[in-house]
Amino acid sequence: MKFSVVITGAPYSTEAPHSAWRFTKAALENGHNIYRVFLHGDGVLCATHLTTSAQDEININQLWHELAEQYKLDVVVCVASALKRGILNQDEAIRYNKEHFNLSSAMELSGLGQLIDAANHSDRVITFGS
Repeated sequence: MKFSVVITGAPYSTEAPHSAWRFTKAALENGHNIYRVFLHGDGVLCATHLTTSAQDEININQLWHELAEQYKLDVVVCVASALKRGILNQDEAIRYNKEHFNLSSAMELSGLGQLIDAANHSDRVITFGS
């Protein structure tokens, strides 16, 4: 089965990103395909590489980064949601005259068209968050 995963909940405020990670990892380990992971709304907060967790807590951002790299996942971050929440890649940082960027190197900024594409190319789209 081919899945796409949508995350709309913020890490550390909801269980959505961690539940989505567990689902995605289990699906991949059981031979299913993940067409795309799409981060939208507060879910884009999973995309920053600047988040640091306490040593006794799960670093959900790091887990997503590692899973995306390990399985070469297509993880798309909604650009409109990301910009509102201070998540920038190098191009957007230059465009908006910001000194720094913080988007995980395993993810890319793009628009809602990528979500529509994911729905068209997946057997199921599963959303985590409200």
